[in-house]
Amino acid sequence: MAGMPTPRLAREAEISKRLLKHWHEAVPNDRMAHLVKDATRSFLRSLQARLAVHGVSLGHWTFLRILWERDGVTQRELSHDAGVMEPTTVVALRAMEELGYITRERLPDNRKNIYVYLTPQGKALRKKLVPLAEEVNALAMQGLRATDVETTRRCLLVMLDNLARDEALAESADLKQP
Repeated sequence: MAGMPTPRLAREAEISKRLLKHWHEAVPNDRMAHLVKDATRSFLRSLQARLAVHGVSLGHWTFLRILWERDGVTQRELSHDAGVMEPTTVVALRAMEELGYITRERLPDNRKNIYVYLTPQGKALRKKLVPLAEEVNALAMQGLRATDVETTRRCLLVMLDNLARDEALAESADLKQP
């Protein structure tokens, strides 16, 4: 991203520099979980810098992505889908409502649940923000062959499947406890 370096960008560049040294020099064969975590953080930092230009926080991006696919979900469903605690969701949704991205409504036949809907402004953000995420993905994939990307995706999906199976086994074992 061009322009004058800000303290935040300088700090993030330093983080990236330390990560690269860690992975290329210090412990290149460190655990896969650490590599995936660090890669995820790098993706998110890059996206966050781009979203900030449009005044959108990374937390709001997470909720917007879900709502672009499934508008009108409950706050609880949104919290679950985003993988965050409900109080965190409530705080983010209040801010998003103040920004004009969403509305929250209770339905007359179900006063218990609060449903979240995108406003026209929230829907319009999709055209501005999705290309930023696509840009980050393209940037991360530079220099990789399509077959390498395909293999990486396949490997990560197998890892997700293996870990989901492990969670299910742990859950069923937990349910059997007296």
